[in-house]
Amino acid sequence: MSDLTTCSARDQLRALDRGEVSSRELTAAHLEAIAAHPERNAVVTVDEPGALDAAEAADERRARGGLIPPLLGLPMTVKDSLETAGLRTTCGSPGLADHVPERDADAVALLRTAGVVLMGKTNVPPMCQDIQTGNPLFGSTRNPHDPTRTAGGSSGGAAVAVATHLTPWELGSDLAGSLRLPAHYCGTYGLRTSGGIVPTRGHIPRPPGAYNSTDMTVLGPLTRTADDLDLALDVLAAPRPADQTAWRLDLPGPRHTTLREYRVGVWADDPHCPVSAETRALLDQVAEELQHACDHVDDTTRPVEMATSDRLFTRLLFAGASVGADENTFSSAVRAAEEKPEHPFLHAQTMRHREWLLADEDRQRFRARWAEYFRHVDVLVTPAAPTEAVLDQTGMPISERHITVDGERRGYWEQTAWLNLASLVYLPAATVPLNFTRDDLPLGVQIIGPYLEDRTVSRFAGLLTARMH
Repeated sequence: MSDLTTCSARDQLRALDRGEVSSRELTAAHLEAIAAHPERNAVVTVDEPGALDAAEAADERRARGGLIPPLLGLPMTVKDSLETAGLRTTCGSPGLADHVPERDADAVALLRTAGVVLMGKTNVPPMCQDIQTGNPLFGSTRNPHDPTRTAGGSSGGAAVAVATHLTPWELGSDLAGSLRLPAHYCGTYGLRTSGGIVPTRGHIPRPPGAYNSTDMTVLGPLTRTADDLDLALDVLAAPRPADQTAWRLDLPGPRHTTLREYRVGVWADDPHCPVSAETRALLDQVAEELQHACDHVDDTTRPVEMATSDRLFTRLLFAGASVGADENTFSSAVRAAEEKPEHPFLHAQTMRHREWLLADEDRQRFRARWAEYFRHVDVLVTPAAPTEAVLDQTGMPISERHITVDGERRGYWEQTAWLNLASLVYLPAATVPLNFTRDDLPLGVQIIGPYLEDRTVSRFAGLLTARMH
C-alpha cells in the first residue's frame, strides 16, 4: 500500500478501477502518511472520519456497478483558501480560525461531483498574501528537500503534500505564481489554467460569501506527473454554475502529439530579471535538446517586453488588492496617495476606474501580441524563477527580505517575475521539474501556451520531461 501512495493519481485511479485496492484502504494509507509526518506541516486540517466515510460510500457505489464518476474514490487535499462545506477553512488567518463554510467553493463542488474523497486542507500564508508559507495558526511549511529553504507560496502546503506523497494531487490557486512557484521549489508539476476555465467563487482572500474573485486569480492542479494535469482538467474545466444553462466548455486537444511537431520558443534570460548560472545552464540544455528533437526552435523572438509587462501586471495586481481593504484603510490609502503621487503601490491601489480601464486596455494589447506570437510558435519555454528554492525568511519583515542570485542581492518579489508573464494575460502556464542543482534542490522550467490551449501545455510538458530524462 505504501508503494501505491507514491504512484501518480491516474495510476491510483486505475488500481481502484481494477479492484486492486479499495478507496477506504487507499484513503487510510494517505491519512496514515499524513499522521506519520507532522514535521511536513503541509496538511493542517484533517477530516479523517469524513474522509473514511466518503471512501466507504465510494466503494459501495463502485460495487453497485453502472456509470460511475470519473474520480470515484480517489483521495486528495485542497488548499485552505478554498471553502469546504462542513470543514474549517481559515486561509491562514486568525480572523477565520473558526470559519466553517456551509457551501463548497464551486471548484470543490466539481471535485466532489467527480467522486473525490476530501481528506483535508493544506497550509497557506495569511490570506494568501506571501510567496512563502507560514501563519500564526499553523506555523511554517518548509521545503521538503531542505528545511532551511522555503516551500514557496501561497500554495506551499499543497506543493509539499504532493511532493511527499501525502496526497496524489492538489487543487491550488495562482495569481502571482502562487501555484507555480511552490511547484517549482518543491519539484512537482503545477498548472496555472487559462483565465476563466475553472470557477473561482469560494476562494478566499475575497471575504466568505463573496461571488467574485480577483480578475487574474485562477485555480489549477499540482501533480507528480504531466499526465495528471490532464486528469485534473477533465473535471475542473467547467463554466460557472450560473452559466451552465447554456454554456459548455470543451478545451481543444494538444496541437501536436509528438515532440518533433512542436514549434518551440525559448526565452532563457532577460535583463529585467536575470537568472542564476545553474538556471541558465538548464535553459541552455533544454534549448539544445529541443534543437535536436523539434523541427522549429526560436530563441530570439519575444512576444512582449518583459519589464513593461511586469510593470503593468504589478499595477493591476495592486489595484485588485484594494478590494480586500476595509473602508477606513482604503480611505487612508487614498489620502496617502494624494500626498505621495509618485508612490507606485499607493497610486495603483487607489487608481480611478478610468485609470483601471486604460490599464486593462493595455493588457488587451498585450494579449493580442501573445496571440500573434502563438500563430508561429506552439509553446514558449522560460525560467520558472531566477533560482531554485531560496532561504525561508519567515519572521523577517518584508522590507528586509531578499533573494541572492549568484552572490548578488536582489528584490524578494523578483521570485515571481517570470511567472507574471502569463498571469497578466490569462495564459495557461505550467512549471515542470527537470533536474536538480548541485545542492540537490529541484530545478525546472515554465511552459507558456496559447489561451484556452491548456492541453497543449500539459502534453508538451510530458514530452519534454520524457526527452530530458
